[in-house]
Amino acid sequence: MLAEFLSQIVPPLTGEELFDHLADVVYFIKDAQGAYLVVNQTLVTRCGVADKQALLGRTPVEVLRPPLGQQFAEQDQHVLRTGTPLIGQLELHIHPTGHVGWCLTTKLPLRNRHKRVIGLVGVSQDLRLPDVQTAEYRQVAAAIEFAEKQIDAPPSVSQLASLARMSRYQLDRRMRLIFGLTTGQWLVKIRLDAAQRLLRDTDLSIAAIAQEAGYGDQSAFTRQFRQATGLPPGEYRTAHRRTP
Repeated sequence: MLAEFLSQIVPPLTGEELFDHLADVVYFIKDAQGAYLVVNQTLVTRCGVADKQALLGRTPVEVLRPPLGQQFAEQDQHVLRTGTPLIGQLELHIHPTGHVGWCLTTKLPLRNRHKRVIGLVGVSQDLRLPDVQTAEYRQVAAAIEFAEKQIDAPPSVSQLASLARMSRYQLDRRMRLIFGLTTGQWLVKIRLDAAQRLLRDTDLSIAAIAQEAGYGDQSAFTRQFRQATGLPPGEYRTAHRRTP
């Protein structure tokens, strides 16, 4: 019944017009090679191109600054090759203006009637700033403050739930309402935020920064930092070091 209904819509329903009205969401459909077939206006703006036609038929490598373009293309190829969705990947996006912002990215494979993967559809939604005046925030404020003071020795989700006098499920629900993230994702974010500041503003070694950000293993820090930002820590420092 749904298939029959959708077949009557002209032009075919892609969601493009709907997502054009969501300024905090990047939306796209890509073909089996990872080239853009459908994009929304937010993606056009963030790629710094004139219009949608400048993106259609091209891959992220061709339109995004390195190494982000390559990072996103590798994500696409994994989804296309394995048919495994990418769900809620925490990522740092760098806009043409130089503005840096966190987002959550989800990519789903698209299959034909023979169940072969023929493309993917995805969204990246900006993280919102928390409203510290809300009741939800006040309920977990002590846990948030404790975690922010313990970045070099990050607490577990269970510890934070205990501080907030909630179950893990209840804490996750509150954190999603406040930050749009699970507690675990938020803990990763504050550690990587601290690492970014240290890379930009100090001459500490990568190993020392890894420790300051709560990573006992430098390789684990480098892996997670690169996954989120598209750059290993040393290259990020070179690219984003603030000048006096």
